[in-house]
Amino acid sequence: MEDLKGLILSGGEGTRLRPITHTSAKQLVPVANKPVLFYGIEALVEAGVTDIGIIIAPATGDEIRTAVGDGSDFGATVTYIEQDKPAGLAHAVLTAEDFLDGSSFVMYLGDNLLKNGISSLVESFRENSPEAIILLTAVDDPSAYGVAELDGDRVVGLVEKPENPPSNMALVGVYLFSPAIMEASRALKPSGRGELEITEAIQSLIEDGREVQSEVVKGWWKDTGQLADMLEANRLVLQEIETRIDGELENSKVEGRVILEKGAVLRGSVVRGPAVIAAGTVVEDAYIGPYTSLGSNVVVRRSEIEHSILLSGATVEDLGTRMEASLLGRDVRVTRTDGPPRTFRLLVGDRSEIEIV
Repeated sequence: MEDLKGLILSGGEGTRLRPITHTSAKQLVPVANKPVLFYGIEALVEAGVTDIGIIIAPATGDEIRTAVGDGSDFGATVTYIEQDKPAGLAHAVLTAEDFLDGSSFVMYLGDNLLKNGISSLVESFRENSPEAIILLTAVDDPSAYGVAELDGDRVVGLVEKPENPPSNMALVGVYLFSPAIMEASRALKPSGRGELEITEAIQSLIEDGREVQSEVVKGWWKDTGQLADMLEANRLVLQEIETRIDGELENSKVEGRVILEKGAVLRGSVVRGPAVIAAGTVVEDAYIGPYTSLGSNVVVRRSEIEHSILLSGATVEDLGTRMEASLLGRDVRVTRTDGPPRTFRLLVGDRSEIEIV
């Protein structure tokens, strides 16, 4: 089989992560201080897929181009493909037709995280040459997903968000396709929600007698489209880090697995891992608890934070209570004046300022 191409979809509007995504692409929100999109690029490269097209939207495309560049930092070559509107996954496939140029390809949703990558999936596709392989995972609420009906590992049917699911096996945001998917996508009509559904295109392959196979996710998978999922993905990634203390400790204590980047400073503070603290960040007279990621040039003073993500330039001072399960955008400032302590749970967009009174 010829070399596979990669197609990463990074054009969604991120409505479920607003207000963060009013000013930033959802695929660039960091998990363990690395943009979610970068995990997808790395997964493709690790699987030997280095010719990658990234679908971008007009509103956030420039930001993604700036972050990813030409792909050389990842060992890849990246081509950008602008999709004028998010009109379904099959529409994205058709939009990328010139880039794909008749190749088989991996399609990867840019806001997904897979613990074990996709190397085994790509290897299986290369060995068996089906028309498609879809990745599945068991879910508690299959009616919220595209769901597969299976005969062994062969897919015999797909249903999008069914009222009566034929199984609890839902489609994960990774697909491998032969060029046959292009013809199937071209024949589609918009669904009830006005989109060209990739599930319908795959279903047409099945009905034409084409071989569509499945594999079940090994390890965990996360769609990071909502705050709870983003925090959970951050927790899962941080569980696997190894301690590295390159920054400065002044009268401070570090417990558990912690990454303290060069240029970060802890003064009179306790950090209990797993946690990651980026360069330029200052933590003073504070407590940083487990499952916390502090981006670059963050300031935390006289406050307690855990199970949270703070993007670059955020400041948290004098809260007098613990902040948890929160996501603060870039350059957000959270402080308090005098008053009784409480617990805060926050989702705050870039450059906001919050004063707790």
